[in-house]
Amino acid sequence: MTLLVFGQPDDGIIQIAYTVPDLDAAMQAFTTNLRAGPWFVFRRLAGRDPRYRGERSLAANDVALGFAGHMQIELIQPLDDQPSVYQETIAVRGHGFHHFGIAARDFDRECEAQRAKGYELAFTDAVEGVGRLAYFDTSGVLPGMLELIEATPELETLFNAMHEAAVDWDGSNPVREMVPEDKS
Repeated sequence: MTLLVFGQPDDGIIQIAYTVPDLDAAMQAFTTNLRAGPWFVFRRLAGRDPRYRGERSLAANDVALGFAGHMQIELIQPLDDQPSVYQETIAVRGHGFHHFGIAARDFDRECEAQRAKGYELAFTDAVEGVGRLAYFDTSGVLPGMLELIEATPELETLFNAMHEAAVDWDGSNPVREMVPEDKS
């Protein structure tokens, strides 16, 4: 498999994420001003066991993923006021930059490395058919949180398909709703 998105293992930042009050308006603004897109939208995205600061999380979010060149941009619109890593940041500084995303081939080892740096685990989840993720609170060191994204073959396939859609994109079909598979 060609690794367009991840490059070499643990290569650094693959994603920059922002919280937004209106996902549709944000996608339009990022497309118009930064030529980012097309956008792959996941409504009410949730994994198997979301945990915010150790407790089960009930927060609901809409998420859009798109590319500007080789950088993946994630836009996150919280849909409620439930406690979450997003609401926590919005309460402190409003909407805007939220986190850097780093792909980790050895997810457990990389999580331990972040803990060893003194970063507190703020959120974990596992997305069906994609992989695990963990947010670390890097307050005082970095301008936002750090998300570790498990670099599974399924995630690479998904992100590479999104990147391929962005290469030579002509601006048509800028928003692509991702409908979850029916598991019944």
